[in-house]
Amino acid sequence: MSQQSRTDARDDAGVPAGIPARTSTDACEQPLSEAYDTALLDLDGVVYAGGAAIDHAVESLATARDGGMHLAYVTNNASRTPQAVAEHLTDLGVPAGAADVITSAQAVARLIADQVPAGGRVLTIGGEGLRAALRERGLEPVDWLEDDPVAVVQGYDPKLGWEQLAEASYAVGRGVPWFASNTDLTIPTARGTAPGNGALVEVVRIATGKWPQVAGKPLPPMHRETVLRTGSKRPLVVGDRLDTDIEGAHVGGVDSLLVLTGVTDAAQLTAAPPEHRPTYVAADLRGLLTGQPEVAAVGGSFRCGGWTASVTGGEAVLDGDGEALDGLRALCAAVWTEAGDGPGEVDSGKALARLGF
Repeated sequence: MSQQSRTDARDDAGVPAGIPARTSTDACEQPLSEAYDTALLDLDGVVYAGGAAIDHAVESLATARDGGMHLAYVTNNASRTPQAVAEHLTDLGVPAGAADVITSAQAVARLIADQVPAGGRVLTIGGEGLRAALRERGLEPVDWLEDDPVAVVQGYDPKLGWEQLAEASYAVGRGVPWFASNTDLTIPTARGTAPGNGALVEVVRIATGKWPQVAGKPLPPMHRETVLRTGSKRPLVVGDRLDTDIEGAHVGGVDSLLVLTGVTDAAQLTAAPPEHRPTYVAADLRGLLTGQPEVAAVGGSFRCGGWTASVTGGEAVLDGDGEALDGLRALCAAVWTEAGDGPGEVDSGKALARLGF
């Protein structure tokens, strides 16, 4: 496990302090499901896409659970209640209860409750998951500015229309405190990539010139909610997004596994800035059931499995043969080392093409 899972220091931005920029993925001799006590699993793009389970997800999670790993499902999607999410997972073959699900709706409801009077009315632009989370915190969801809300909250709901966004804009424009469950610009669906809650937040921002307090990943309120609800001692964040899942792990000071079943591709991974670099990488959730190979520095090159990667003249060079993921790990090490504290600006196109990415 990396240093990130063992530090509590933070700088002013909430990012773990005193940790050098990650320059490679880590090795782990044990299966990850044995090295960590809890998997904090994102849902969209990791466990399912739209209504269907992602390949290998159901059986991999069953094996991890049977081996003693606690599975918690942590999602920025605020549209459904934890009970509804748990029922969906169970229908897919992943047994879960409401207590196993942590949503950004719960995180934003706690954030609001900490700042407004008990029993306050909240103008709610979102689905039943958001309304249920507010009620759990003793707050009253309302639909109109005329209801005299003490706050406005936005969460993802595929049924949202102009009227609701306009109502939020009217309230925010008059100075009512504004909160958002998350600001993911996109969301993966079975048909492709669709606008997420962040795109709808942008509508209100453009109309008002203001910006909300945000609770969801990668920000600290979501990590706080997850820790409070799971009590995990050795968690592993598992996700498909660099800017929410992996950055959220970085902000929370815990290790992370990126799976390549959602929105992040290999090119984005190699170009990642330090806060978006995962501890581990795998093709899918089968990565929970295996260890992770070492990436070894050899002179100015980096070796993983049968592959060796280096950077020459601003271009990544890859030699060897073997598993494509080993080549990707070696390539990440070469590019991340070259980039240091900044984003990767090395041309990795030919090397990634050789790996089939």
